[in-house]
Amino acid sequence: MTLVNSTPMLREARKLGYGIVAFNVHSLDMLYSVAEAAAELDAPLIIQTTVGTVRNLGPKNIVATANAASEEYKIPMALHLDHCTDYDVLIQCIRAGYTSVMIDASMHTFNENVRRTNQVMDVAKYLDVNVEAELGKVGGVEDDIVVDEADAQKAVPSECAEFIKLTGVPTLAPAIGTAHGIYSGDPDIDFERIEKITNLVNAPLVLHGGSAIPDYDVKRCVSLGMSKMNVSTELKNAYSQAIKDHFEEAPNALDPRQYLTKAKQAAKDLAQSKIKLVGCQGKASEVQALYGNKNSIAH
Repeated sequence: MTLVNSTPMLREARKLGYGIVAFNVHSLDMLYSVAEAAAELDAPLIIQTTVGTVRNLGPKNIVATANAASEEYKIPMALHLDHCTDYDVLIQCIRAGYTSVMIDASMHTFNENVRRTNQVMDVAKYLDVNVEAELGKVGGVEDDIVVDEADAQKAVPSECAEFIKLTGVPTLAPAIGTAHGIYSGDPDIDFERIEKITNLVNAPLVLHGGSAIPDYDVKRCVSLGMSKMNVSTELKNAYSQAIKDHFEEAPNALDPRQYLTKAKQAAKDLAQSKIKLVGCQGKASEVQALYGNKNSIAH
């Protein structure tokens, strides 16, 4: 099968109370690592890339690799562009074959966020592409988007409901106290806020900053309606640490097949632990049934 729109799988996850992990990959072999990890657990999967990775690898190369992995492993797989503030890059990725995009206009006023999100919705809704938007400001660093802790703002539940009413955006990432990167202490997650937002909106919610959140907090977020969990830093660190360990143990072992095999296994192990954490293992067949015979999206 080829890449699918993530909206149906995320709606199903919210309805049944589990989550789907979206892994930020930074190389094509990392993409295959998480795809293989999900396939071994029969789990639906969202692959996502930052704008920086798009510029580094090229959107067509990423799409071709993701399609090849989806066809090889035969699991429902979506390809998502994460935290994009540039409309032109976003359209470029849609044209290349991305099945989901995030327009991040959270740094603007509410009305400007609505305007920019609708600009993307006007294109995506005719192409069967999922759109994600953000309300509030998630702290931390994601590529060249830096939000200081003092500037991070939690989403207002009533504004979330109004935002979806005005845009029709299928998935929403409300800032609820998490941050991008690895936490220096436990994150201050506002569970009451999540519950209020969930009670006001039907759209699947997205948990940004999913790396290193304590397992019990992740499970609580998922139970409250956060159906997509983004994992980036933990995956990148596991992959890179395996390479670092290889050269510390055998500094003259320069065959890339040796150290990349170790990095791939580290990434797979991390990915499978996150998939099990949110409870989507064994769900691939059920999710595939949502798409029927439609194995590709229209572009």
